Amino acid sequence: MERQPLISQPGRDYGVNNPGYIPAAAGTPAMFAPPAAESQGPSAPPASRLDEMPDRYEGTVAGGGSGFLPPPMPTFPAVQPEPALDQPQWNIPSISENTARDALLLFVKSKCCYSSAPAKDGVITNMEAFNTYRYRLETFTESRSTEWSHEPYTGQTVDAYAQQPPGPWDIPAKTPQFFLDDKQFIKVPYTSSVKPCHNCLGIGRKPCKDCAGAGNKVCWVCNGSRYRHGNDTCTHCSGRGRENCSSCHGQGSRQCDVCKGKQQLLVYIKLTVKWTNNSDAYVVEQLSGLRVENLSKVSGKELFRDTQYMVYPLSGFPDTSVVSASQRFVSEHQGKYMQTSRILQQRQTIELIPVTKVTYTWKGESHIYFVYGNEFKVDADNYPATCCCTVM
Repeated sequence: MERQPLISQPGRDYGVNNPGYIPAAAGTPAMFAPPAAESQGPSAPPASRLDEMPDRYEGTVAGGGSGFLPPPMPTFPAVQPEPALDQPQWNIPSISENTARDALLLFVKSKCCYSSAPAKDGVITNMEAFNTYRYRLETFTESRSTEWSHEPYTGQTVDAYAQQPPGPWDIPAKTPQFFLDDKQFIKVPYTSSVKPCHNCLGIGRKPCKDCAGAGNKVCWVCNGSRYRHGNDTCTHCSGRGRENCSSCHGQGSRQCDVCKGKQQLLVYIKLTVKWTNNSDAYVVEQLSGLRVENLSKVSGKELFRDTQYMVYPLSGFPDTSVVSASQRFVSEHQGKYMQTSRILQQRQTIELIPVTKVTYTWKGESHIYFVYGNEFKVDADNYPATCCCTVM
């Protein structure tokens, strides 16, 4: 069978006029040099194309933002915090022996190779309750930042210079739910203008990355030789040695992923309103022997809650370390967060985290375990029967 001449794809030059074509010696496969790789365009419009804005937005940049904008000084006196009126009773209830035993049985049941015999037959000889408290201060803040942003222009309102844009803290935002993190993006009024797309230079399309703009690639079946098994013409590429790029469907270019083919962008200042629940906790050091990190995994009984615009440091609590932690956290939060954000609400709570150290005997030896938290979690590192499996 005679070899057929190379068949050109309409609109594509595969001969000597194609700079990527390398003539092949007789009897060797046709080879094509790979087209030049696509250069990456800028990720944002150049600064020279961005409109000048009033001083309140000076320093706003594309993508990076201008940092958090400090809130303006309040026009009215801040509400002064008040001490909590009701001081609760700080007594700690103790758990019963049955509760302690049931908690250990449930713990053993969760372990595949633990024998339940010590939990069932062990004799509880002592139960000691430890006063363990967790103090938590939450400061719910609102912060604002701006940055230049853009989106494909599809006929949106263009209002730049129609009038003076409002200040970042003058723009109304949604009402947040207190003590829950949230975020809202707002297009600053009177900052929107239309610019050519910086990524595709206003063309709407970019060279295809997969074929580097050639529209075709070496046939993966015949590897560009145009033949299979001797003189049999490759049926996959019809003897061309190349096949159309499936990513761009042979066009050599793809729709610009920045302007989505619209060629123009709506450029505007984007305001980011961020609500953050800033929380710090202090756990009273307890001398039971239970690892403190275990307490972060359980909840406690809430003994005290104080929610105000600004809380007053705790007083009258029997454990002075909790009072000191409250004074320190309140001072730190108000000093720290008032600099870069607006405090909307504060909340301080005290939880009782019950911890009971249980001593029991089994087979004449003494052992201990801990029951802690509202969930009655158990820590029993030295459980005496940790493997009930037998080898047959």
